Amino acid sequence: MTGINESNNPEMIVAAVDMGSTSFHLIIARILNGQLHVVDRMRDMVLLAAGLDNKNRLSEDAQKRAVECLTRFGQRLRDMPASNVRAVGTNTLRQATNNAQFLSIAQHALGFPIEVIAGREEARLIYLGVAHSVAPQAGRRLVLDIGGGSTELIIGEGFKAISMESLHMGCVSISRAYFADGVIRARDMRRAEIAARLELQPVERQFQGLGWQNAVGASGTIRTVDKILRGNGWSDNGITQHALHKLRDIMISAGHTQRLKWDDVSNERISVLPGGVAILLSIMEALKIERIDVADGALREGTLYDLLGRIQHEDAREISINALMTRYQIDAAQAVRVEKTAMACLIQVAQDWKLTGEEHVHLLCWGARLHEIGLAIAHNQYHKHGSYIVENSDLPGFSHQEQARLAGLIRGHRRKFPTGVFAQLPTAQIDQEWRLCVLLRLAVLLHRNRTDTELPRFTLTVGKKSLRIQFPADWLAQHPLTETELGREAEYLASANMQLTFS
Repeated sequence: MTGINESNNPEMIVAAVDMGSTSFHLIIARILNGQLHVVDRMRDMVLLAAGLDNKNRLSEDAQKRAVECLTRFGQRLRDMPASNVRAVGTNTLRQATNNAQFLSIAQHALGFPIEVIAGREEARLIYLGVAHSVAPQAGRRLVLDIGGGSTELIIGEGFKAISMESLHMGCVSISRAYFADGVIRARDMRRAEIAARLELQPVERQFQGLGWQNAVGASGTIRTVDKILRGNGWSDNGITQHALHKLRDIMISAGHTQRLKWDDVSNERISVLPGGVAILLSIMEALKIERIDVADGALREGTLYDLLGRIQHEDAREISINALMTRYQIDAAQAVRVEKTAMACLIQVAQDWKLTGEEHVHLLCWGARLHEIGLAIAHNQYHKHGSYIVENSDLPGFSHQEQARLAGLIRGHRRKFPTGVFAQLPTAQIDQEWRLCVLLRLAVLLHRNRTDTELPRFTLTVGKKSLRIQFPADWLAQHPLTETELGREAEYLASANMQLTFS
């Protein structure tokens, strides 16, 4: 696969945008000798999760706050190449039923694509950011991150996450549910803690069984709690259960978030602090954590390091694809044949069909490797089984959008051309997707015999909705099965308003 050659870019600038449920963050770093050196940070407390109504629709006010923030970020990122910027959305954008409409506006404001990532992918990136920001240690560590709409728990060792969970509770969602009017009552705090314990219950035994040497917390809620505890002299060595109980009691005694005042803690952060404290205390009690260290790194730093891995050809997505191939016992030799031919086709048409981006290479290669994954379930309709597996699996490194596009290629690699599947993609990607799918279909068709016999040199000529394949003289006459298959393929594509000719 192609990639950015760092040897030709001795000093490269990269950036990550973290569109969290509470705050949006921008981090910009310079790559020097393979290491990240942060040169700028921006942050805005957008409170995106507070904009979700009871039908999980994102309000116009919340969208406006987000777009205004992203417009500012976009100005700072202007003129950076798209391959050097990664923007990710988390729990609120996973939940929002109108996220497609919002993302179209948001991407225009930012000037770069925005990926909505799954909860476990968010957890993986958080762990990566934390692991790079704390001192190396032997043994396992537990990492926890309380966001606005979700809480991530990860056990890992070194830079590798071992077990990851994303729980449906966050400082904004719990605060809205139990402290909506800002009033802090003992009974409501207890109800919030019970709700958090119930959410934790299914994973308590799993995490306790794995064990860890120390616990580390990340992101706004935990850093705010640490700042308050240190500022008041209640703890000078991380967050302890004893100090956290003291903070909880003081909040209840104050009775309202408006009566809570701490230096360098904004009113917006205080408004969602009761929910965050309830979650944090519940985690510490459930997992019997006496002390939590606090890390500087979190999701945005992890996103940067993951981007750096892609630049240096250490892509987590490649690992996920290879793991799927092993797990579902894919015929690797056939996958290689199809991938090689698919790439040969892409090289011929990339300019005319506007498939010159690195993401097009990745998608086509991954589609070729996984096109037969559904055979692990059944041969009948295996393209549909494979599409379902890819779209619904936890794939480290992938966004929801990437998985949907890859699943679409697998769904469309044989039989009827699935125009309806591609119609669900953003408008800008539809043409790209069906063109990649046509190339994958052609590569699969040409390797129907599943042997290593070399294909002849063939040429592709394309138009906006047409593809012509020309083989050496008499080759098709000597390969009647391929000629028949191409004729059938022409009929399939014709139903999708695509003309295929061959000679």
